[in-house]
Amino acid sequence: MCRNIRTLFNFDPPATDEEIHAAAIQYVRKITGYNKPSKANEEAFNRAVNEVAMITRNLLDTLETGAEPRNREVEAERARVRAAKRFGTS
Repeated sequence: MCRNIRTLFNFDPPATDEEIHAAAIQYVRKITGYNKPSKANEEAFNRAVNEVAMITRNLLDTLETGAEPRNREVEAERARVRAAKRFGTS
């Protein structure tokens, strides 16, 4: 379930609100065990997603590093190469 959570820190351009929200959804899904919450739990689920997203944005905005920002295309290509080696695909 959490395979869709990606590293969001130290990219140029910085992580978008959509990327942060997607990571928050995956996190809340993982810890609750819900892919989609019931009507009774929907409000609490959505509130948790929004709070996790807000906290994540605050975290990313306050972290500091001396490393050069990573390039999204280079990182995506590295992931494809790792997947090809792991799963034997091209």
